[in-house]
Amino acid sequence: MSQPPTPTVTISFSELKDRSADLSAKIEEGFGPGGLGILSITGVPGYSALRRSLLQLSPRLAKLPEEVKEELQDPSSSRYNFGWSHGKEKLESGKPDLLKGSFYANPIHDVPTTDESLINRYPSYCGSNIWPVNALPELEMAFKTLGKLILDVGLLLAYHCDRYVSRGSMMSENQGLEKILQRSRCHKGRLLYYFPAQEREEDEDSDSMSSWCGWHTDHGSLTGLTSGRFTRNDIEVPCPDAAAGLYIKTRAGQIVKVVYGEDDIAYQIGETTQILSGGYLCATPHCVRAPKGEKAFGLERSTFALFMQPDWDEKLHFPTQTQSKELNELILPGDSLTFGEYTERLLDKYYYLKKQ
Repeated sequence: MSQPPTPTVTISFSELKDRSADLSAKIEEGFGPGGLGILSITGVPGYSALRRSLLQLSPRLAKLPEEVKEELQDPSSSRYNFGWSHGKEKLESGKPDLLKGSFYANPIHDVPTTDESLINRYPSYCGSNIWPVNALPELEMAFKTLGKLILDVGLLLAYHCDRYVSRGSMMSENQGLEKILQRSRCHKGRLLYYFPAQEREEDEDSDSMSSWCGWHTDHGSLTGLTSGRFTRNDIEVPCPDAAAGLYIKTRAGQIVKVVYGEDDIAYQIGETTQILSGGYLCATPHCVRAPKGEKAFGLERSTFALFMQPDWDEKLHFPTQTQSKELNELILPGDSLTFGEYTERLLDKYYYLKKQ
């Protein structure tokens, strides 16, 4: 790694919960047009214990018998957006991603809706959770408790984001990020487990900067992230490779490694927020690089992400100026459509067209 990692902009929880505090400078530094699209919250009460409780269940989930994990899958309707998934995604090389498994669930609503027409149209949002109630009963409570905490802290952050955006653009109170996320039933948590590397020849994927998670920009509004937990033979260890971790591509095209504290919650801006804020809050492409070398053999990694996003029927009123040519190709200036409709348009552009 040619340059030292860049620490995220940090905001203390005591500052964040003060609704009279002016955090605009830090919001702009982290989320503004010149920022990395990420900042972290320090000192959140109870967070460290909840993070540890959930992440230590990740290897246990991944090591359940295959027949049990098959029962936790939802392949047909939601495209594995609920329950367990392994090897269903593809690496940038086009090979199946066998490096990690994941477990998706809505930490707030087990059954977001019973409307069959909505479930059929938006299965990845409107489907129901699938919990391993017999094989790993403690997972449900640990997942929901941590997910709810990250959401609550994220809502506090969203309030300050709205204050920052309102300085530069007209925004109705009901269409701010905080209100949109408060009334959503669409939030989705993802518990990730990275399988241990074996002693084998390095291939093109393991040598890639995006070897653990490919380059992408989050689609929703705000993503809450824990730091990763590394273990070997069920014993927690530090990451053995200083070059491993989260990388972000700046708006100038520079690639930067970003770091934040083990007990901090990091938040990244998603594309939906970038559009709705008229470009005052900016999303950035990012990836995760795996550890390399002999010390990486047998190393496991567990982490958790909460994707905070609008409700599927939330009517989004897009600004007349998005400050982005790429986004103007997707959304007409001044357009108005639901988040579900916007998602379908996004999938058509970035996924369906890729297959043609």
